[in-house]
Amino acid sequence: AVQKAKDGNMPNDNIQRAIDKGTGSGADAAAIERITYEGYAPGGVAVLIDVLTDNRNRTASDVRYVFSKNGGKLGTSGSVAYLFERKGIILVPKDAADEDELMMVALESGAEDVEEQEGDYRVVTSPEEFTAVRGALDEAGIAYENAEITMEPQNSIDLDAGTARQTLRLIDALEENDDVQEVYANFDISDEVMAEVAS
Repeated sequence: AVQKAKDGNMPNDNIQRAIDKGTGSGADAAAIERITYEGYAPGGVAVLIDVLTDNRNRTASDVRYVFSKNGGKLGTSGSVAYLFERKGIILVPKDAADEDELMMVALESGAEDVEEQEGDYRVVTSPEEFTAVRGALDEAGIAYENAEITMEPQNSIDLDAGTARQTLRLIDALEENDDVQEVYANFDISDEVMAEVAS
C-alpha cells in the first residue's frame, strides 16, 4: 500500500498520517479493521471486497445497500472466496524486456509462470515468492509497470451486454465507497460486448 501511494506521488506526510491512523498512534488514531465481504453480482458473478474501516456496521450496511440496489446479493463469509486464489502479479511491458531473459530471471527467482497478454508479459507468483521475484527483476534491470498481490479468479464468467452493464454498475458503486480498498470479480467481457455496453 505504501509503495502504491509513493508510485502515485502521494506526499510522505500523508502516507505517514495514514500509517499512524491505521496503527492507532498519533493524533489521527482510530481502530481500523480489515474486513473482506463476499457476494454475487448479476449473472452469478462472484465478488470479493476488501475494506479498511473504523466502523464495521456502517460499512456492512453500505456494502449491503450497493448489492441490493444493483441486482446483487451480499453473501456470507466463505461463499465466494474459494473461487479466488491469492497471487502476485507483475506486469512487464513487452518492449522493456527480452522474453527469454524475463523467463529465465522470473522462473529462477521463484515465479510460477510468465504469460503473454496484450502488450505485456504477466509474471505470476505465489504471495510468498512475490518480493523475491520483484527484487530479481529490479536487480536484472527489467522495468515493470505494475506489481501487486491480488486475488485471481480461478474461472471467469462471460457476460452479455445487459448483465455486463449491471455488474459494472455494481462494481463502480462499490469502488466509490471510501472504505473499499479493492474489488475482485470473476467475470469476462468480450470486446464486442464491451463495445455494445459503451454505446
